Amino acid sequence: MALKPLAGKQIVLGVSGSIAAYKAVDLASKLTQLGASVEAVLTPSATRFVSPLSFSSITGQPAYTDDDLWGAQAHVLHIGLGQRADLLAIAPATAGTMARLAGGMADNLLALTALAARCPVLVAPAMDAGMFGHPATQANLRTLRERSVTVVGPEEGRLASGLVARGRMTEPAEIVGHIRYLLSRSGPLRGRTVLVTAGGTQEPIDPVRFITNRSSGKQGLTLAQAALDAGAEVVLVATPAVGSAPVGARQVTVGTAAEMAGAVLAECRQADALIMAAAVADFRPAHHAEHKLKKRRGVPVLELEATVDVLSAVKEQRRETGRPRLVIGFAAETEDLLANARVKLERKAMDLIVANDVSATDAGFGVDTNRVTLLTAAGDAEALPLLPKEEVARHIVERVIDLLAGGTR
Repeated sequence: MALKPLAGKQIVLGVSGSIAAYKAVDLASKLTQLGASVEAVLTPSATRFVSPLSFSSITGQPAYTDDDLWGAQAHVLHIGLGQRADLLAIAPATAGTMARLAGGMADNLLALTALAARCPVLVAPAMDAGMFGHPATQANLRTLRERSVTVVGPEEGRLASGLVARGRMTEPAEIVGHIRYLLSRSGPLRGRTVLVTAGGTQEPIDPVRFITNRSSGKQGLTLAQAALDAGAEVVLVATPAVGSAPVGARQVTVGTAAEMAGAVLAECRQADALIMAAAVADFRPAHHAEHKLKKRRGVPVLELEATVDVLSAVKEQRRETGRPRLVIGFAAETEDLLANARVKLERKAMDLIVANDVSATDAGFGVDTNRVTLLTAAGDAEALPLLPKEEVARHIVERVIDLLAGGTR
């Protein structure tokens, strides 16, 4: 897998005349940072809001306007743009631009390029609420969706008119997520389902308090994204503190270890691989108070009991069903890292375990970096240096690709 998930991808970014055009510069920057080659095409009205120079400066690629239609390459410019693009994204897409696309009009360079394109097309509408809700605009959107155009947004928010309503362009970071998903569907894990868990479970003491741990869920989120980038269909089983799943993943939110176990066992029946990155509590209060415990009644004594062992339950179900084909777990340790991880790997019949020392201040819980060792059931060990969690996730997903293909590394 490429270190930059959009490396080698050609993206044409269409920009139409909306105040949201300034967001397109940020979008171009984010796509370029992910490795894409981005060529911008601005409508005449878009140039009233942003300059082509802004895009070419950010991307290092040409930015085109209608003036380029009258150059020496005018008769093939739109054809070249449309045919070499892996994806055409139009953000912002005004009501007028969407009407042109729906009607097949070809009266500016962007509309010509859209007609010539033979790649996935994404539009991110941006306009005032009344314009978006107009029957003509809604009819055009239905037409575009029927032609398999991906429509992202718009969102509710404050508009240029001062109204707070639906019509605001979706933020660039989310649009990037949709683009990553669209461009990853032919990856090495296409047709595979990967189940990822993330976050620390929450075991209730009373209605307002619970026992949890320091897991932020960051590593699980990066694993879900890396699996998506490899073409997998991804299910993310996560605790509430983790937040939203990457675009394209189906999210199942759970709280307790018991809820985590129930969701994992249900989803495993259709999964090819399980990556168990969640920090599941080993203990829970034996008694859950119905009402909030009051300080005036004294310090309560908590009696603990063991929670369900999710990976052991997966082991038993896997023995009966053969699913998932591949199980990867994590060992978050503070001492005897490799020895403890090896015991867990063997006891729970996993294919691979990711061992990390969570006592380190620069790795593990709550930070953006991790230092791990990958241990296999065959006895191999690979120690990774301190890396961003995104890079750790890519290494693990590369192992998933290899192991599902029958590899041994």
